[in-house]
Amino acid sequence: MHKLLFLMLSLGLLGCCAAPSREHSKVDIPTIVSLNPCTDAILAEVADPAQLLAISHYSHDPRASSMDLKVAQRFRATGGTVEEVLALDPDVVVASVFLPPATRAAFERLGIRVETVGIASTVAESEAQVSALAALAGHPERGTALNARIEAAVARAHWDGAESPTLLWQEGGLVPGPQTLIAELFGTAGFASHSAARGLGQGAYVPLEQVLADPPALVIATTGERMLSHPVLRHLPDTRYARIESSLLYCGGPTIIRAVDRLARLRRAIG
Repeated sequence: MHKLLFLMLSLGLLGCCAAPSREHSKVDIPTIVSLNPCTDAILAEVADPAQLLAISHYSHDPRASSMDLKVAQRFRATGGTVEEVLALDPDVVVASVFLPPATRAAFERLGIRVETVGIASTVAESEAQVSALAALAGHPERGTALNARIEAAVARAHWDGAESPTLLWQEGGLVPGPQTLIAELFGTAGFASHSAARGLGQGAYVPLEQVLADPPALVIATTGERMLSHPVLRHLPDTRYARIESSLLYCGGPTIIRAVDRLARLRRAIG
């Protein structure tokens, strides 16, 4: 009955009042629900398993998960509704900056702390997020250790030779902008952005016809992009093709390690 009263309040069915006090599991070791696939992957490494009460349902979807599916399936998944989260009774909800204001307000009126995390556009920004989430979970040393692994992976992937002009074709023929995390990782691994060199920014569309008219040395397409299978591309004798998992393109944290290892293998393969 007490929880139902709180839920009614969060939905605006009762008048405004002060946030109810809640029993916290432990001040320095809070329980957490993550609503974002990027923070799912980080928290799975820096929090205790019992602390992480649930992760986003995206992490249980192999097409959207930024973490190993077997690891993700160790945790409960949630769609992120107020009712689902309230039933788990976490101390903290971690979400993206795109969390709807009404949802955030409902959590806060229920006495649940909300922390939002933006999209990391550099390795340095990602490392800052890792440190912040590890500190939130009460295990800052785990954030330090994860960042050390990220830095080691980036150093391993560093390419000292000439860069290869490369078009990264995301789903729908879209390309990443130059000020994105994946663009930094591409540069580290020795790939020069074909689209950025032509003034194309984040989310620009590069049709098949443009690739045929102005072919790059290499086209890397995500697993969901179908244009790479078009037979007309085989008539570009000086262009090579490769695939990369789309789940490696959008998140920082431990995803960086998998992404740069994959890019380094691709770079060595093309020479």
